[in-house]
Amino acid sequence: MDLKKSVSIIIPNYNGKKLLEQYLPCTITAIEAENAPFEIIVVDDASSDGSVEFLKQFFPQVLVIQNKLNKGFSYSCNIGLEAAKYELSFFLNSDVKLDVSYFSKQWKYFEFEDTFGVMGRMLTPEGNRIEGAAKIPILSGLKLKVNKQYYSNNLNQKSTPTIFLSGANSLVVTEKAREIGGFNEIFSPFYSEDVDLGLKSWRVGWKSYYEHQSICYHLGSHTIKNSCQKKKIKSIYYRNRMILHGIHVERKDLPLWKIQLLLLEILPKLLIGDFWIFKSFLDYRKQIKNIEDSRKSLQILMDKHERKISILDLEEYFEKSLFLQNPTFL
Repeated sequence: MDLKKSVSIIIPNYNGKKLLEQYLPCTITAIEAENAPFEIIVVDDASSDGSVEFLKQFFPQVLVIQNKLNKGFSYSCNIGLEAAKYELSFFLNSDVKLDVSYFSKQWKYFEFEDTFGVMGRMLTPEGNRIEGAAKIPILSGLKLKVNKQYYSNNLNQKSTPTIFLSGANSLVVTEKAREIGGFNEIFSPFYSEDVDLGLKSWRVGWKSYYEHQSICYHLGSHTIKNSCQKKKIKSIYYRNRMILHGIHVERKDLPLWKIQLLLLEILPKLLIGDFWIFKSFLDYRKQIKNIEDSRKSLQILMDKHERKISILDLEEYFEKSLFLQNPTFL
């Protein structure tokens, strides 16, 4: 049975002309090798390096959508998702190089009705270290950690679940991604939007998987590192972690989570002089209404699909799943 699906490849781009020149041919080679219908959509986020002109001259087959203003990763991905015309949407960073057989092991996951998406093994540019694999959720009190990565050593295990798909390489069902609302733009300009998307899909009842045989190489946060200072990056990261918890912690647990946030996150950093954390907190507070709107939208989706899945339920699910995986942790 031929399970191959049609694919809309969505690449957000900001001043990534050199990256597109280097990696876009690899993307085209990988998808052409599958003989599946496809399109490539590059959403340019107000670049000033000639990216658009380069694409129009050398890759006229690519659909280029131009943002008038720089709006960030989530917005650009969502614009591409809105324009996508095929069954699956593949979110791909411009600094990712796909192996020629990247897609060949992924079609099987879409045989299942409850599949949301799948991601591949992400290596460093040299290929000597795994940068991205399956992720598991771990609760420390009410703090959710998703930085524990693993892959399965059980050759008989047909699938390896992951709590979320990396925004750098994630193949998802287009209509499901649209129903969820794509990446939540509350997290703009970057960080935690892919974790949020993964949590929402699991809580609605859809599963995400990691395929160890699908290989890609990631330069790693090239655009972010070259456009923001480290303290600003930290401030945005922690703000978005707060927002993520504000959306997904059970309502009855929110008061206790806020106490934990103050005592274990904010105060310790202030005491050692990391005053940027206070800006993170203030920026989080500015998003309270949007956080509440996001909670309501998620609840409506969960009610529609008749699901009542908490992040604690997901932690327990992954704990049970690991017994079958014979995992190697990274």
